[in-house]
Amino acid sequence: MALGTLRPSPLVDQATQHLREQITGGHWPVGTRLPGENALAKTLGVGRSTVREALRALAGAGLVQARQGSGVFVIATEPAEDWPARLRRSAIGDIYEVRMMVEVQAARLAAVRRTDADVAALAAALDARRAAASGDDAAFVDADIAVHAAVVAAAGNPVLVDLFAEFVPALRQGLIDLVRLLGLRDDDPDHGDAAHAALVDAVTRGDADAAGAVLEAELRQTLAHLHRT
Repeated sequence: MALGTLRPSPLVDQATQHLREQITGGHWPVGTRLPGENALAKTLGVGRSTVREALRALAGAGLVQARQGSGVFVIATEPAEDWPARLRRSAIGDIYEVRMMVEVQAARLAAVRRTDADVAALAAALDARRAAASGDDAAFVDADIAVHAAVVAAAGNPVLVDLFAEFVPALRQGLIDLVRLLGLRDDDPDHGDAAHAALVDAVTRGDADAAGAVLEAELRQTLAHLHRT
């Protein structure tokens, strides 16, 4: 099957797409050794460096694997699902359980490691959450998440910060839906203020046990709401 010579533009992207189509379309089944770089470059009408980058992209997608001294082999016909995509299709309850395990420990670390700048950021985030009580559900949820993000940031661990950021898109929509479905703000527009104030206070005071306990209780309450919906 002829692959077809590529036209100029982002050649690596084009080469990656062409090779991906051959794999996902079944032209190269699992276990097949791909043609060498020179052969692929000639067929596609590109340089070896372009082919090499395309193969690297396919390896990152979990479609091929380079075996030293043997070549590049097809190991899957469907690309591996990336983490953000996996989160988008996951149940909000499942995400919340993992969030609870991560964030409670982050709160404990925050109480030990918080700086003056962190304390100021926490106070500002809590004030913003209170101000958002007069806004719509989306704005309120955004302000709520910002308080939690400030706690995670105060833990001083960039991996935790990045991990929490991965959860946010799925959490945001799930929480907006939950607030609307259960009418959590109908009688109390600033729903959960006491718990968030206690969390900020515990981190500010440097009380790791209290910070972890307060946050775990809050998240468990929300998780219970999720399980009832």
